[in-house]
Amino acid sequence: MLNALGCDAHEISIVITNDQQIQQLNKTYRNLDKPTNVLAFPMQEGEFTQITPGLLGDVVISCETAQKEADDANITLLERMSQLLIHGTLHLMGFDHEISPWDAQKMEEKSLELLRNLEKNKDLNAF
Repeated sequence: MLNALGCDAHEISIVITNDQQIQQLNKTYRNLDKPTNVLAFPMQEGEFTQITPGLLGDVVISCETAQKEADDANITLLERMSQLLIHGTLHLMGFDHEISPWDAQKMEEKSLELLRNLEKNKDLNAF
């Protein structure tokens, strides 16, 4: 995925956790006291970007929430994890669906492009 994004010299950290831990992170960093499916913590913005220039950041995924969402969407857990990993990684790259409808469309298009490269299920939709 990083190669497809032109980031073959970069890396990301992936953390798979549970609802309790992601809820604590969500509360601490976003002031939202509830579990979520994925959080992204970019390392290429702010005053410390030169400490680890090859690290794009961290993607944290709640396996519990991902499983519930996979069940609801009638897809596998691994397919849902792919969607969430792509979504979180795009946030690390500066994509943000909450800025405007245009930004949301660009993020969805890039998500779908990456998903088609990673997943065998061509009916799988973007996040």
